[in-house]
Amino acid sequence: MGRRAITQQDEWYAEGLRFTCTQCGNCCTGPPGYVWFTDDELDAMAEHFAMTRDEFLRTYCHKVQGRWSLGEVKVGGQYDCVFLERDAQGRALCSIYGVRPTQCRTWPFWPENLDTPEDYVRASHDCPGMTKGLDGQGDFYPIEQIRIRRDATEH
Repeated sequence: MGRRAITQQDEWYAEGLRFTCTQCGNCCTGPPGYVWFTDDELDAMAEHFAMTRDEFLRTYCHKVQGRWSLGEVKVGGQYDCVFLERDAQGRALCSIYGVRPTQCRTWPFWPENLDTPEDYVRASHDCPGMTKGLDGQGDFYPIEQIRIRRDATEH
């Protein structure tokens, strides 16, 4: 059964939301997961490393359910994205930030986080940037920007 279409009346976030990335890295680590990417994103990531598409896929990706996903590295019982790095202060850094996939660019405005206010709050438990938003802090995202990000993740 597929996801139901989000209608305008379902948009409980019509007044916008607040979010600021705190560079905690929690969206890039945790239980095993998937980071899907398009062919254009694959080209950009491969070019970033001056690799062919095949070299990039062999080096940094794995196939799941017939699709390619970015790879993961097990660190301290968690699964980090293969491109997650940390600076001396422990802040998370993405080594492919400028060419990261849409899935990464659109966090936390994924459809599954926006279905209900409860879904958004549940996702915020692991994301200090979302929690700041719930507290009225953080960068303001109007409904139009949220829709663009939300809809970009629909594959």
